[in-house]
Amino acid sequence: MTTVEIEYCVPCGFLDRAEAIQHALLEQFGDRLDRVALVTGDHGVLTVAVDGDVLWDKSEDDYDVDEITRRVREAI
Repeated sequence: MTTVEIEYCVPCGFLDRAEAIQHALLEQFGDRLDRVALVTGDHGVLTVAVDGDVLWDKSEDDYDVDEITRRVREAI
């Protein structure tokens, strides 16, 4: 099974975004994922990794839950 980790910046208040991504991924792929973990971070981080490979990074990409979901779909 596949593991997804969503690392988010606590001081920046990115928990809401991380939870929105987590919810979308569990809704779409819940039966195909082993876990979708929220990982606390700092320094403005907001990333999505599948099995250790970062597929989306806020510093490089616009925040778009549909795009993140598409990238995870391609990875699994």
